[in-house]
Amino acid sequence: MSAHLRRLAALLAVLVALPVLPAHAATPSLPDRIAAGWQTDRVFVDPRLTVPLSEVARIRAEAAKSSFAVYVALVPRTPYLRESLFDLPTLLQARTGQPGLYIVRVVTDEYWSGVEELYRPGGLKGRDLNSVKGDDKQRLDIVDNRPAPQIVRIIQQAQTAYDGRALPAASTTDLEPPRPPRRPSSTAKEDKGAFIGLGVGGLLGFALTLTLVLRRRRPGSGSKAVESGAVQPSGYQIEIRRQADQAITRAGQSIRKLEKRSELTVALLDRRDDANRRLDAARTLRADQPDDLLAVTGALVLARQARQAADGSAVRPPCFFDPTHRAGTAHVPWGDAVEVPACRPCAERLGKGKTPHGLRVSRSVGLLGRSHETVPYWTLDPKDNPMVATGFGALTDDLAERVSGRLDDVR
Repeated sequence: MSAHLRRLAALLAVLVALPVLPAHAATPSLPDRIAAGWQTDRVFVDPRLTVPLSEVARIRAEAAKSSFAVYVALVPRTPYLRESLFDLPTLLQARTGQPGLYIVRVVTDEYWSGVEELYRPGGLKGRDLNSVKGDDKQRLDIVDNRPAPQIVRIIQQAQTAYDGRALPAASTTDLEPPRPPRRPSSTAKEDKGAFIGLGVGGLLGFALTLTLVLRRRRPGSGSKAVESGAVQPSGYQIEIRRQADQAITRAGQSIRKLEKRSELTVALLDRRDDANRRLDAARTLRADQPDDLLAVTGALVLARQARQAADGSAVRPPCFFDPTHRAGTAHVPWGDAVEVPACRPCAERLGKGKTPHGLRVSRSVGLLGRSHETVPYWTLDPKDNPMVATGFGALTDDLAERVSGRLDDVR
């Protein structure tokens, strides 16, 4: 074999030994692409979107006024986001490693929605962002056909949560136009008058009949009316009571363990006080309303949070739909442009277009209130109960204060 042939054979052997290279590099994941874009511009706009420059400029201007870093991502809805949207702020913050406000807004047709999280520097405390959003009465009126109005309002809410700055009024151009009141027609007025007359007459007749029946009844001949809250507890209610009592015991143990430390710093004293505040409210609910499902569930939530505070872990909001579930780790849209924390199973069910079963309670129905029906707790009047008003602390983190300071409002 000639020297030329030997060189050719060696070259072929080297080529055979080389690994087969892919035809093209793998496309970076969405979090990687957003994080890479943020290295040059903290307002990332997916190239597949056409967002007016005026919208982007307004977002940048509002972000520049904040006292913390603001990271914004505007992306179209994709199958990936249907599963991972609520985890995206955490994934993005892990890639940047920086504190600040992380906002992800997704567009479907002309409707903008999304998630946001405020990450403070280590050791810095402040009001919860969801609490500020829950108290913002104008949040429901912000338009959702443009990204800037929602994002500007979120930055303002985060500023209030960050340093207690007063929340400004929303710009009138960012609010839905007021709906003109509908004036009833003359025919409708006549029909209304007729129905009122029939109703009054029927009510008087019913009252007269009821009076005659009650007069004819002999004392003690009938069964007593079922009082509110006197329904025999179910196995589910008994289990919630057991969990609440167990959580209260464990929270007390964690607080005592914290108090036994040789040196209690200011931060540890704050944790102890926060844990005691929540535990005292939990004990109050169990003592004052031992048979009420709402009160028992509220005691369970507060006791869990008291233990978290004493152990030094983050105090997490409960699942809005069922506070007996795991903590609300995802924020899901609910109602008119409102987002609530939810556990993963409830978030997944809502993502499929189904309403979570939720915590169901019994309420009296009928003219005499003798019948009962089971309904989701959030359908009750929030004015009647602090657990309903706060979503058991999922909407505003002041359930302990409401229980301790407004016992008359607790049913």
